[in-house]
Amino acid sequence: MKLPLTISTATALMLTVAVVLILTFVLRPHRRRRKPLNLPPGPRGWPVFGSLGLLTGALPPHRVLAELAARHGELMHLRLGSFDLVVASSAEAARLVLKTHDLAFAGRPPAAWGVILSYGYRGIVQTPHGSYWRMARKLCATELFSPRRVDAFEHVRVQETRAMAHRLFETAGAAVHVKEHLMGFTTRNILRMVLGDKWSPGSNSAAAAGGGGGGEGEELWRLLGAAFAVSGAVDNVREWLPWLGWLDLQGFLRRMKRVHVLLDRFKERVLREHEEDRRRRRRAGAGEVAARDLVDVLLQVAEDGHEKPAETRLTRDGIKAIIQDIFAGGTETAALTMEWAMAAELLLNPTAMSAAAGELNRVVGRERWVAESDLPGLTYIEAVVKETMRLHPVGPLLVPHCASEDTAVAAAGGEYDIPAGARVLVNAWAVGRDPAAWPDAPGEFRPERFLAGGGAEGVDARGAHFQLVPFGSGRRMCPAYCLAMKEVAAALANLVHGFSWRLPDGVPPEDVSMEGSFGLSMCMKRPLVAVAEPRLPAHLYTTPRSSTSRSG
Repeated sequence: MKLPLTISTATALMLTVAVVLILTFVLRPHRRRRKPLNLPPGPRGWPVFGSLGLLTGALPPHRVLAELAARHGELMHLRLGSFDLVVASSAEAARLVLKTHDLAFAGRPPAAWGVILSYGYRGIVQTPHGSYWRMARKLCATELFSPRRVDAFEHVRVQETRAMAHRLFETAGAAVHVKEHLMGFTTRNILRMVLGDKWSPGSNSAAAAGGGGGGEGEELWRLLGAAFAVSGAVDNVREWLPWLGWLDLQGFLRRMKRVHVLLDRFKERVLREHEEDRRRRRRAGAGEVAARDLVDVLLQVAEDGHEKPAETRLTRDGIKAIIQDIFAGGTETAALTMEWAMAAELLLNPTAMSAAAGELNRVVGRERWVAESDLPGLTYIEAVVKETMRLHPVGPLLVPHCASEDTAVAAAGGEYDIPAGARVLVNAWAVGRDPAAWPDAPGEFRPERFLAGGGAEGVDARGAHFQLVPFGSGRRMCPAYCLAMKEVAAALANLVHGFSWRLPDGVPPEDVSMEGSFGLSMCMKRPLVAVAEPRLPAHLYTTPRSSTSRSG
């Protein structure tokens, strides 16, 4: 659900110019430094607004920043409104930010959505580096996304993959919007894993393919869509000129508050129902109440830690904030990665599609679906996923870092100063096309580069190799990367294994747009429409019997 802006970005800028010119020197503090800073090279900006105007054109920000980096250098400085921005656009520059100076850049810049939608930085993604963040990070590693927990929900992923295959089977031969099916699949996965089966959209409903379906799940998905829209807006002027934020000319703050109230009401209802269910099971003599979903896990952690110091205690707002972060990171990103893999690459590269299908025939056979236990043997499918993440990272600009102190950085062009408080971005889209790291046709889709003898066979996507950083690296790396890799690889493998894909009749390959639309994630500007024809025995496409059991 998208709520219209009350005023356009360009109009907002024009209306604020007069106020800015009068008040800027009154409201902005002037700090004296002991010596001039040797900032990384970058474009000269306008007074007050800096280089903000460069990011408001037709090209998405990661493309603009990549073009600027080609002129100014792999480590680049810009002034955006009230803030310094440093952008890393190569594998070596990414290493400086994510490893060499990981601790100095482990902070997060203040953001309105962190205050409002994340309950005052009580989640994971936007939380400042410190005691609370370390508690939340440990919670993710040992409870929420541990290998044991990820494996415990494999049955959910299997059931939802079969349900998606069944819906595609029912539309065999017809053109379908692929993203709708993928979003429905990932949404149901995350809702069942986090909230339990009740809150998942009905898998047999007419609206289920798009993530809708039965009542509660559909309502939540609409609210999350509204939250994503306001969180991912790169043209939010108040974030770059916070001293004029009280004007809220574009209405982002009002929209965030409105969405937050609705989401909070929904999450409070979920928590109350889970608490009542836990009390009922205790009264029934169940003793230690097993966690059926991640809300159960979080409630148990909060109960066990009620005597901990306030700065490391998981509160009710903390539970809601973590739930919000899991929703944001676990629904759209996986679906978009699979859409880019199918649309931007496999459908337009018949040789790659044939190689993937041939590997599946050899390893899995034509009498069953792909199981997650098959994944280690599906090296070409793994290479397709990596190559897709290299060329089309759904978070092309990783979540911004913030310098906690003045830091001297030795980059290729010399030694530069990064001032405390500077925003630090890693342009994962540019890093994936860095010719120094990818000398063999960096702009082309070649999964073979990740196979034996391909030159990048040892490179993985888990943060150890800085030429491929879809999940980030270091302290602020995405904690759910294991879950994401399993979900994407298994679902994509089953889509290729279960169906022969083609473009609709009369649609030539050149009509498939490779342009991305930038928001909280980078989606295809024109969603993929394709035809899926079943290629396995018909009995494999029957709807699996749903299970109401929730493993812990």
